[in-house]
Amino acid sequence: MKKEIPVEQLQFGMYVSELDRPWTDTPFLFQGFVIEDEKQLETLRKYCKKVYVDPEKNTALPDRVPLKKRPAGSKQQSVLESITRKVVYEEKVSVDVELPAARAAQNKTEAALKDVLETVRAGKVIDAPRVREAVTSMTDSVVRNPDAMLLLSKMKEQSDYAHDRALGVSIYMITFGRFLQLPREQLDLLGMLGLLLDVGKVRLPAGLLEKREKLTEEERKLCNSHVQESVAILKETPGLPPELPGLAAVHHERYDGSGYPEGLKGPEIGLFGSIAGMIDCFDALTRQRPYAEALSPSNALSKLYDWRDAQFDGSLVQQLIQCIGIYPVGAAVELNTGEIGIVIAQNLVRRLQPRVMVVLDAKGNPIRPQKILDLVKEPKAGPDMPYRIKRTLEKGSVAIDASEFFL
Repeated sequence: MKKEIPVEQLQFGMYVSELDRPWTDTPFLFQGFVIEDEKQLETLRKYCKKVYVDPEKNTALPDRVPLKKRPAGSKQQSVLESITRKVVYEEKVSVDVELPAARAAQNKTEAALKDVLETVRAGKVIDAPRVREAVTSMTDSVVRNPDAMLLLSKMKEQSDYAHDRALGVSIYMITFGRFLQLPREQLDLLGMLGLLLDVGKVRLPAGLLEKREKLTEEERKLCNSHVQESVAILKETPGLPPELPGLAAVHHERYDGSGYPEGLKGPEIGLFGSIAGMIDCFDALTRQRPYAEALSPSNALSKLYDWRDAQFDGSLVQQLIQCIGIYPVGAAVELNTGEIGIVIAQNLVRRLQPRVMVVLDAKGNPIRPQKILDLVKEPKAGPDMPYRIKRTLEKGSVAIDASEFFL
């Protein structure tokens, strides 16, 4: 039976099943969750006066656990606790202003990445200074405004799968590092790690990674060997950060020890390895693969949430959900008017009210010029009817060539 609880009396381990307001009026991505960290409590205090908990779904934490402490031994230490220095980043320009610089940085990195893959295939040494320069230009852009680079990466037309994956993972890792307030030099390191962690796949047999059928045990081991191949390539490349090979070596390790190649657990994987593994997985889920359809970002985040504290560090997963948001940049959304739009910028204070470019009317006809709606300003769709997002749309569910608006 559900029990009404004032937010001041909430404790870790309680399962919140209902709020005193609609879920859509809060930043929570999921309707129903176990309270696991202080940030959830702070958000509940901010948006609610009371909530309803389901005692049957509470976790086995003792009653009246002090809010800022967890029972000893109840959970592995989060890698987030290893962060000792933080930097507060401010958006220095709007997404519109940053788009040209973000486009130039992305083009530079695409060219550098293409050269990397061709160089490795030819058995030659990677041009490390060129990679560093390219990643630095992306980091510069993300530091000024992360939405521009994310928007371009989502709108980019599909080309070579390995190429797109490397670029996407790199951009997400820089953006997530910025969200975690990591120092600037660490953002560059994350960007290089994302770009190069799977470079060893170039040395695998052609066609193996595109196979639709279930892999044999021998084929699976061969696929897994790309980790060792990546490490070897990075070690052979002078001019890269010395820690890069070791970080690439752990991006398929998992929080519960089920990963490979060493079966490391929890904090043993480290902060950067944990970030790399989680974002590599998230990016893969949101892309069309030979053996699986692409998921929407929200569905991919839901998968990661289900895997928290098993595949991935639960606290890190929660931070990624906060970073990407309920309505991610680049997502197609249906408005309460029936019109279709593309999310072009987040609102860090009010996650449910991003900036949206409306591109199709309620009948599916293109709108020219497109309308830009800043939902935090509550623009009106009609008398006493402000625009609101009704739902996110699965990739490919509507005929939008979003690249024509931004590229």
